[in-house]
Amino acid sequence: MTFITSMIETQNSLTLGWLSEAQFDEAARLIHTSLASWYGRHLNQPDRFGGAWEPFLIFPEVYEALDPGCAVTVRDPLTQRLLGICFYHPRPSHLSVGIVVTHPAAGGRGVARAMIEKVLALADSSNLPVRLVSSLMSLDSFSLYTRLGFIPGTVFQDLQFPPGKLPPLVKVPWTIRPMLEADVPAMVELEERLTGIRREQDFAFFVKNHRQMWHTLVLTGPNGNGIRGFLGSIVHGGTQMLGPGLMQTEEEALALITAQLHHHAPGNPVILVPVRAAGLVASLYRAGARNVELHVAQVRGTGREPEGIVIPTFLPESG
Repeated sequence: MTFITSMIETQNSLTLGWLSEAQFDEAARLIHTSLASWYGRHLNQPDRFGGAWEPFLIFPEVYEALDPGCAVTVRDPLTQRLLGICFYHPRPSHLSVGIVVTHPAAGGRGVARAMIEKVLALADSSNLPVRLVSSLMSLDSFSLYTRLGFIPGTVFQDLQFPPGKLPPLVKVPWTIRPMLEADVPAMVELEERLTGIRREQDFAFFVKNHRQMWHTLVLTGPNGNGIRGFLGSIVHGGTQMLGPGLMQTEEEALALITAQLHHHAPGNPVILVPVRAAGLVASLYRAGARNVELHVAQVRGTGREPEGIVIPTFLPESG
Protein backbone atom coordinates (compact mmCIF):
# COMPACT_ATOMS: atom_id res chain seq x y z
CA MET A 1 0.00 0.00 0.00
CA THR A 2 1.30 3.46 -0.90
CA PHE A 3 0.94 6.33 1.55
CA ILE A 4 1.09 9.96 0.42
CA THR A 5 2.13 11.70 3.62
CA SER A 6 3.37 15.23 4.13
CA MET A 7 5.74 14.60 7.02
CA ILE A 8 5.88 17.08 9.89
CA GLU A 9 8.36 15.40 12.18
CA THR A 10 9.28 12.13 13.87
CA GLN A 11 9.23 12.05 17.65
CA ASN A 12 9.00 9.34 20.30
CA SER A 13 8.93 6.65 17.59
CA LEU A 14 5.93 8.33 15.93
CA THR A 15 5.70 10.08 12.57
CA LEU A 16 3.39 13.09 12.42
CA GLY A 17 1.92 14.15 9.10
CA TRP A 18 -1.12 15.59 7.35
CA LEU A 19 -4.08 13.60 6.06
CA SER A 20 -4.40 13.58 2.27
CA GLU A 21 -7.38 12.72 0.10
CA ALA A 22 -5.64 9.50 -0.96
CA GLN A 23 -5.86 8.35 2.67
CA PHE A 24 -9.60 8.93 3.22
CA ASP A 25 -10.51 5.21 3.07
CA GLU A 26 -7.77 4.43 5.55
CA ALA A 27 -8.97 7.25 7.80
CA ALA A 28 -12.59 6.05 7.69
CA ARG A 29 -11.50 2.53 8.67
CA LEU A 30 -9.54 3.89 11.63
CA ILE A 31 -12.41 6.10 12.80
CA HIS A 32 -14.83 3.16 12.68
CA THR A 33 -12.38 0.78 14.37
CA SER A 34 -11.55 3.24 17.13
CA LEU A 35 -15.15 4.19 17.93
CA ALA A 36 -16.49 0.62 17.78
CA SER A 37 -13.69 -0.64 20.02
CA TRP A 38 -14.02 2.12 22.62
CA TYR A 39 -17.81 2.04 22.88
CA GLY A 40 -17.78 -1.74 23.00
CA ARG A 41 -15.21 -1.94 25.80
CA HIS A 42 -16.26 1.04 27.91
CA LEU A 43 -20.00 1.51 27.37
CA ASN A 44 -21.04 -2.02 26.36
CA GLN A 45 -22.32 -0.69 23.01
CA PRO A 46 -20.41 -2.85 20.49
CA ASP A 47 -23.05 -2.42 17.78
CA ARG A 48 -23.59 1.33 18.15
CA PHE A 49 -21.72 2.16 14.92
CA GLY A 50 -22.60 -0.89 12.83
CA GLY A 51 -20.17 -3.16 11.09
CA ALA A 52 -19.32 -1.10 7.99
CA TRP A 53 -16.56 1.50 7.81
CA GLU A 54 -17.76 3.16 4.59
CA PRO A 55 -20.29 5.52 6.27
CA PHE A 56 -17.39 7.06 8.20
CA LEU A 57 -15.94 8.50 5.00
CA ILE A 58 -18.26 11.37 5.80
CA PHE A 59 -15.80 12.68 8.39
CA PRO A 60 -12.70 13.19 6.22
CA GLU A 61 -14.81 14.23 3.23
CA VAL A 62 -16.83 16.87 5.07
CA TYR A 63 -13.91 18.14 7.12
CA GLU A 64 -11.73 18.48 4.00
CA ALA A 65 -14.50 20.43 2.26
CA LEU A 66 -14.96 22.70 5.27
CA ASP A 67 -11.33 23.05 6.43
CA PRO A 68 -8.90 21.81 3.78
CA GLY A 69 -5.69 20.29 5.10
CA CYS A 70 -6.65 20.52 8.78
CA ALA A 71 -6.05 16.97 9.98
CA VAL A 72 -2.93 15.76 11.80
CA THR A 73 -2.00 12.08 11.47
CA VAL A 74 0.34 9.80 13.37
CA ARG A 75 1.97 6.72 11.84
CA ASP A 76 4.34 4.07 13.01
CA PRO A 77 7.63 5.03 11.34
CA LEU A 78 8.54 1.39 10.64
CA THR A 79 5.27 -0.11 9.42
CA GLN A 80 3.61 3.13 8.21
CA ARG A 81 0.43 1.96 9.96
CA LEU A 82 -1.99 4.79 10.64
CA LEU A 83 -2.23 5.10 14.44
CA GLY A 84 -4.20 8.31 14.93
CA ILE A 85 -6.04 11.25 13.36
CA CYS A 86 -6.94 14.63 14.85
CA PHE A 87 -9.14 17.04 12.89
CA TYR A 88 -9.14 20.72 13.81
CA HIS A 89 -11.07 23.81 12.73
CA PRO A 90 -9.49 27.30 12.76
CA ARG A 91 -12.05 30.09 13.22
CA PRO A 92 -11.67 33.88 13.70
CA SER A 93 -12.45 33.62 17.44
CA HIS A 94 -10.91 30.24 18.32
CA LEU A 95 -9.54 26.93 17.11
CA SER A 96 -11.77 23.92 17.68
CA VAL A 97 -10.49 20.37 18.07
CA GLY A 98 -12.72 17.98 16.15
CA ILE A 99 -12.79 14.22 16.19
CA VAL A 100 -9.67 12.59 17.69
CA VAL A 101 -9.19 8.84 17.21
CA THR A 102 -6.35 6.42 17.91
CA HIS A 103 -5.90 2.80 16.97
CA PRO A 104 -6.82 0.39 19.81
CA ALA A 105 -3.42 -1.30 19.44
CA ALA A 106 -1.52 1.98 19.92
CA GLY A 107 -2.36 2.54 23.59
CA GLY A 108 0.41 3.94 25.74
CA ARG A 109 2.48 5.33 22.85
CA GLY A 110 1.41 8.96 23.30
CA VAL A 111 -0.41 9.15 19.96
CA ALA A 112 -3.25 11.43 21.08
CA ARG A 113 -0.92 13.70 23.04
CA ALA A 114 1.42 14.14 20.07
CA MET A 115 -1.47 15.19 17.81
CA ILE A 116 -3.06 17.54 20.35
CA GLU A 117 0.27 19.20 21.14
CA LYS A 118 0.76 19.88 17.42
CA VAL A 119 -2.69 21.48 17.19
CA LEU A 120 -2.04 23.56 20.33
CA ALA A 121 1.18 24.84 18.79
CA LEU A 122 -0.76 25.92 15.69
CA ALA A 123 -3.31 27.73 17.86
CA ASP A 124 -0.59 29.42 19.90
CA SER A 125 1.08 30.68 16.73
CA SER A 126 -2.18 32.47 15.87
CA ASN A 127 -2.90 33.49 19.49
CA LEU A 128 -6.21 31.62 19.49
CA PRO A 129 -7.96 29.86 22.39
CA VAL A 130 -8.71 26.18 21.79
CA ARG A 131 -12.11 24.61 22.35
CA LEU A 132 -13.35 21.02 22.35
CA VAL A 133 -16.14 18.76 23.61
CA SER A 134 -14.94 15.45 25.04
CA SER A 135 -16.55 12.39 26.58
CA LEU A 136 -16.75 12.35 30.38
CA MET A 137 -16.88 8.57 30.15
CA SER A 138 -13.18 8.51 29.20
CA LEU A 139 -10.88 9.40 32.09
CA ASP A 140 -7.90 8.99 29.76
CA SER A 141 -9.00 11.79 27.43
CA PHE A 142 -10.24 13.96 30.32
CA SER A 143 -6.86 13.62 32.02
CA LEU A 144 -4.95 14.34 28.82
CA TYR A 145 -6.86 17.53 28.07
CA THR A 146 -6.73 18.91 31.60
CA ARG A 147 -3.00 18.14 31.83
CA LEU A 148 -2.55 20.18 28.68
CA GLY A 149 -4.31 23.18 30.20
CA PHE A 150 -7.94 22.76 29.19
CA ILE A 151 -10.50 23.97 31.73
CA PRO A 152 -13.81 22.01 31.89
CA GLY A 153 -17.00 24.01 31.56
CA THR A 154 -20.53 23.07 30.49
CA VAL A 155 -21.50 19.43 31.02
CA PHE A 156 -23.89 17.87 28.51
CA GLN A 157 -26.24 14.90 28.76
CA ASP A 158 -26.38 12.87 25.56
CA LEU A 159 -30.10 12.14 25.28
CA GLN A 160 -31.80 9.84 22.80
CA PHE A 161 -35.35 8.63 22.34
CA PRO A 162 -35.92 4.88 21.97
CA PRO A 163 -36.89 3.68 18.48
CA GLY A 164 -40.54 4.43 17.85
CA LYS A 165 -40.75 6.98 20.66
CA LEU A 166 -41.36 10.61 19.67
CA PRO A 167 -42.04 13.65 21.87
CA PRO A 168 -45.03 15.83 20.97
CA LEU A 169 -44.41 18.97 18.96
CA VAL A 170 -44.17 22.07 21.14
CA LYS A 171 -46.33 24.99 20.09
CA VAL A 172 -44.69 28.40 20.41
CA PRO A 173 -45.81 31.93 19.48
CA TRP A 174 -42.91 32.23 17.04
CA THR A 175 -42.08 30.93 13.60
CA ILE A 176 -39.86 27.90 13.02
CA ARG A 177 -38.72 27.53 9.43
CA PRO A 178 -35.78 26.22 7.36
CA MET A 179 -32.66 28.34 7.36
CA LEU A 180 -32.07 30.74 4.47
CA GLU A 181 -28.81 32.22 3.22
CA ALA A 182 -30.04 35.64 4.36
CA ASP A 183 -30.16 34.31 7.96
CA VAL A 184 -26.39 33.76 8.22
CA PRO A 185 -25.43 37.27 9.48
CA ALA A 186 -28.10 37.19 12.21
CA MET A 187 -27.05 33.69 13.30
CA VAL A 188 -23.42 34.80 13.50
CA GLU A 189 -24.40 37.86 15.56
CA LEU A 190 -26.54 35.81 17.94
CA GLU A 191 -23.82 33.23 18.59
CA GLU A 192 -21.11 35.85 19.06
CA ARG A 193 -23.32 37.77 21.51
CA LEU A 194 -24.32 34.73 23.58
CA THR A 195 -21.15 32.63 23.44
CA GLY A 196 -18.29 34.84 22.30
CA ILE A 197 -17.37 32.67 19.30
CA ARG A 198 -17.69 33.37 15.58
CA ARG A 199 -17.97 30.73 12.82
CA GLU A 200 -19.69 32.26 9.80
CA GLN A 201 -18.18 29.75 7.39
CA ASP A 202 -20.02 26.88 9.11
CA PHE A 203 -23.44 28.48 8.71
CA ALA A 204 -22.68 29.32 5.08
CA PHE A 205 -21.63 25.68 4.60
CA PHE A 206 -24.93 24.43 6.06
CA VAL A 207 -27.11 26.63 3.89
CA LYS A 208 -25.29 25.57 0.69
CA ASN A 209 -25.78 21.94 1.77
CA HIS A 210 -24.16 20.55 -1.37
CA ARG A 211 -24.44 16.95 -0.14
CA GLN A 212 -28.03 17.38 1.09
CA MET A 213 -27.14 16.11 4.57
CA TRP A 214 -27.98 19.02 6.84
CA HIS A 215 -31.36 20.25 7.94
CA THR A 216 -31.15 23.57 9.79
CA LEU A 217 -34.10 25.33 11.38
CA VAL A 218 -34.29 28.90 12.67
CA LEU A 219 -36.72 30.35 15.17
CA THR A 220 -37.77 33.92 14.48
CA GLY A 221 -39.39 36.53 16.70
CA PRO A 222 -42.87 38.07 16.36
CA ASN A 223 -43.89 38.69 12.74
CA GLY A 224 -40.81 36.84 11.57
CA ASN A 225 -38.44 39.50 12.89
CA GLY A 226 -34.96 38.56 14.05
CA ILE A 227 -33.37 35.18 14.78
CA ARG A 228 -33.96 33.99 18.34
CA GLY A 229 -32.42 30.57 17.89
CA PHE A 230 -31.33 27.89 15.46
CA LEU A 231 -30.76 24.14 15.43
CA GLY A 232 -29.06 21.99 12.81
CA SER A 233 -29.17 18.22 12.36
CA ILE A 234 -27.56 15.46 10.37
CA VAL A 235 -28.69 11.88 9.79
CA HIS A 236 -26.24 10.03 7.56
CA GLY A 237 -25.03 6.46 7.88
CA GLY A 238 -23.79 5.93 11.43
CA THR A 239 -24.15 9.62 12.33
CA GLN A 240 -27.46 10.79 13.74
CA MET A 241 -27.28 14.01 15.77
CA LEU A 242 -29.01 17.29 16.39
CA GLY A 243 -26.79 20.37 16.41
CA PRO A 244 -25.16 22.75 16.29
CA GLY A 245 -27.79 24.78 18.06
CA LEU A 246 -28.23 27.94 20.11
CA MET A 247 -31.40 29.21 21.76
CA GLN A 248 -32.09 31.98 24.26
CA THR A 249 -34.57 30.04 26.43
CA GLU A 250 -35.37 26.43 27.33
CA GLU A 251 -38.84 26.80 25.80
CA GLU A 252 -37.30 27.81 22.47
CA ALA A 253 -34.85 24.92 22.72
CA LEU A 254 -37.63 22.39 23.29
CA ALA A 255 -39.60 23.76 20.34
CA LEU A 256 -36.64 23.45 17.96
CA ILE A 257 -35.65 20.01 19.28
CA THR A 258 -39.13 18.55 18.83
CA ALA A 259 -39.43 20.10 15.36
CA GLN A 260 -36.15 18.44 14.32
CA LEU A 261 -37.10 15.08 15.83
CA HIS A 262 -40.41 15.07 13.97
CA HIS A 263 -38.59 15.96 10.74
CA HIS A 264 -36.30 12.93 11.14
CA ALA A 265 -38.92 10.45 12.38
CA PRO A 266 -38.68 7.49 12.69
CA GLY A 267 -34.97 8.16 13.24
CA ASN A 268 -33.70 8.84 16.74
CA PRO A 269 -30.83 11.37 16.67
CA VAL A 270 -28.69 12.00 19.75
CA ILE A 271 -29.06 15.41 21.44
CA LEU A 272 -26.42 16.98 23.69
CA VAL A 273 -28.31 19.04 26.27
CA PRO A 274 -26.65 21.18 28.99
CA VAL A 275 -27.24 19.60 32.40
CA ARG A 276 -27.97 23.05 33.84
CA ALA A 277 -31.02 23.34 31.56
CA ALA A 278 -33.04 21.47 34.18
CA GLY A 279 -36.47 22.28 32.79
CA LEU A 280 -35.50 21.22 29.29
CA VAL A 281 -33.95 17.98 30.54
CA ALA A 282 -37.08 17.24 32.61
CA SER A 283 -39.34 17.81 29.60
CA LEU A 284 -37.29 15.43 27.46
CA TYR A 285 -37.27 12.84 30.26
CA ARG A 286 -41.06 13.01 30.54
CA ALA A 287 -41.33 12.43 26.79
CA GLY A 288 -39.19 9.28 27.07
CA ALA A 289 -35.60 10.38 26.41
CA ARG A 290 -32.78 8.34 27.93
CA ASN A 291 -29.16 9.13 28.73
CA VAL A 292 -26.57 7.40 26.54
CA GLU A 293 -23.38 9.31 27.47
CA LEU A 294 -21.98 12.48 29.07
CA HIS A 295 -19.75 15.13 27.48
CA VAL A 296 -18.02 18.28 28.71
CA ALA A 297 -16.96 21.45 26.91
CA GLN A 298 -13.38 22.48 27.61
CA VAL A 299 -11.39 25.60 26.75
CA ARG A 300 -7.67 26.28 26.76
CA GLY A 301 -7.13 30.03 26.87
CA THR A 302 -9.73 32.78 26.91
CA GLY A 303 -13.34 31.68 27.08
CA ARG A 304 -16.59 32.21 28.94
CA GLU A 305 -19.64 30.25 29.89
CA PRO A 306 -22.32 30.72 27.23
CA GLU A 307 -25.63 32.41 27.76
CA GLY A 308 -28.75 30.63 26.58
CA ILE A 309 -28.83 26.96 25.54
CA VAL A 310 -25.98 25.55 23.47
CA ILE A 311 -26.35 22.19 21.70
CA PRO A 312 -23.04 20.98 20.22
CA THR A 313 -22.55 18.36 17.54
CA PHE A 314 -19.70 16.19 16.29
CA LEU A 315 -20.10 16.92 12.57
CA PRO A 316 -18.78 19.51 12.24
CA GLU A 317 -17.22 19.92 15.66
CA SER A 318 -16.33 23.57 15.13
CA GLY A 319 -17.75 25.32 18.23
